[in-house]
Amino acid sequence: MVGLSLMIVAGLGSGVQESSLNVPPPGFVALFNGRDLTHWRSEENDASRHWTVRDGVLHYDGQGANLRTAKDYGDFELLVDWKIGKDGDSGIYLRGVPQVQIWDRPDVGSGGLFNNRKGRSTPLKVADRPVGEWNTFRILMQGDKVTVYLNGELVVDQEPLEHYPLYLTPIPERGPIELQHHGHPLEFRNIFIREL
Repeated sequence: MVGLSLMIVAGLGSGVQESSLNVPPPGFVALFNGRDLTHWRSEENDASRHWTVRDGVLHYDGQGANLRTAKDYGDFELLVDWKIGKDGDSGIYLRGVPQVQIWDRPDVGSGGLFNNRKGRSTPLKVADRPVGEWNTFRILMQGDKVTVYLNGELVVDQEPLEHYPLYLTPIPERGPIELQHHGHPLEFRNIFIREL
């Protein structure tokens, strides 16, 4: 299954054909359908004021609240394409816990578990594509362990995700996937999940 997932990731990213946009690979389901915010919710009453869909891409305008799945997940494999602009800063919460980091920091790179204190918080290598180009995460969450591939490169290897800000308590067994922001425009597409 690992080999299949890596082949799937290789087919995502910058070379996606429009006909396959937001169509899940075998064994996965689409969290984003490419048309609207079905399966997603926000702290705002109307998330669609700031999270909009155009041409099969989920756009965020840099205002408003984070966007999270309506459903909670336990162990899973998550595939997601993302794109940021200059100085962009974002992340993906796993089970409602921050976060797999996304940012314009070529000296550090994206994919690290930013809020870890005891364990490693930075990625093993920089695998980001240039700002303004699509990147692809493959994230595996099993128990409290997280593995992250960025553009096919291993950047986090079975690192425990620490429960920020409640460091002394274990992370929840289930929780939402959340698209986080720091006031910068963002884009997402091809958001697929496979429960393990």
